[in-house]
Amino acid sequence: MAKFAIGGMVALAAVGVGSYFLMRHIGTTEAIDNSKTVTRIVGRQIVEPELTDGILRERPSSIMRLDRVVENRVLSNEIVRVKVWTAGGRIVYSDKNRLIGSRYPLAADDLEVLHSGGVDAGVTDLSQPENRFERSQGNVLEVYLGVHAPNGRPLLFETYQRFSSIASSGSSIWKAFAPAIIGALLILALLQLPLASSMARRLRRGHAEREALLKQAIDASDQERRRIAGDLHDGVVQSLSGTAFSLAAAAERTGGNGNGTAHEALQRGAAQTRQSVGELRSLMVDIYPPSLREKGLESALLDLTASLEQRGIATELDVSPGLHLSAETEAVLYRVAQEAVRNAAAHADPTRVTVAIEHGDGQVSLIVTDDGRGLPGETSSPSGHFGMQLMRDLVADADGELEVESGPDGGTRVRLEVPAT
Repeated sequence: MAKFAIGGMVALAAVGVGSYFLMRHIGTTEAIDNSKTVTRIVGRQIVEPELTDGILRERPSSIMRLDRVVENRVLSNEIVRVKVWTAGGRIVYSDKNRLIGSRYPLAADDLEVLHSGGVDAGVTDLSQPENRFERSQGNVLEVYLGVHAPNGRPLLFETYQRFSSIASSGSSIWKAFAPAIIGALLILALLQLPLASSMARRLRRGHAEREALLKQAIDASDQERRRIAGDLHDGVVQSLSGTAFSLAAAAERTGGNGNGTAHEALQRGAAQTRQSVGELRSLMVDIYPPSLREKGLESALLDLTASLEQRGIATELDVSPGLHLSAETEAVLYRVAQEAVRNAAAHADPTRVTVAIEHGDGQVSLIVTDDGRGLPGETSSPSGHFGMQLMRDLVADADGELEVESGPDGGTRVRLEVPAT
């Protein structure tokens, strides 16, 4: 929930900042469009009707009359300067009369507006000499409009407007929309929190249920293995042990009577019975290894590899030091190692088997490799193999991953990776 909430706040901040810049840009663009509209109205309806031949000839009386019109009806806190240009770059009128009669080259976009009669805007280059009287105004926006003199001569009408007022208009537009945008984003984030909380609870509940099912499965497996081992120990093993003693005693009695054939048969039967008892006891340890519960995973794996040593198979066991795992995780690792070792001994005819336990990044890995005959072809063991299927089911219940593949130098490599709990 904390991660989701932090992520939501970061996303909210990102969207909010992006919205701010976007709306400010939109507001500034809208304010510039409004400036063009104001210039078009002022130029067409106020200034253009006053552009007489006297203005073109720079007559003082005509200039004074236009000065009064401009001062009373055009200049304001926003519009700080007015100029009228000819196509040749001569200023025929400005509220700053010292500029009248001066010539400066017009840019290509200015000439295009002059001849087309359209309107355009741009930030004033205050370094230009014709703009020296506007430098005290700070950043200024120039708006150009094509107008005509009474004789039809095209002229360029120009207003200079404070850019601060343009930016202020843009900010006011953003501020008007900001509460609605921020409110909508906050409502969206608040609506997502209950959904995220519900999903988190469901995930935790599902994880707890999986862990409980895994523990129940392992406990049930342990209980069943313990019951089978107990039944073998108290039933068949005890009976066979008694039979072995009886056969040994009978062999001793027949040996004293000089009956060699019966004596040898009884001794042979006693030896085979003792061998069967030993094999059953080894099977009991495989079914229910007491060292796993009493001494831990490493001790149980040592007992497991010791059974291979008795068969003449070299073994190597490598367990990460300081490894502490839950009983359920240890049980999963042991069962998979047990099945891998059994398969190697029964089917691969190896000369060496290596068992390794690695721990890191919240995961624990079991790797069992042998140098035996390897897998048929390039695929893993057949899914229909009962022991393999049991192993895969156990790993799936533990949210782990199991890989069975040919080793890099032949043989078989079994790799299990489960969460280190």
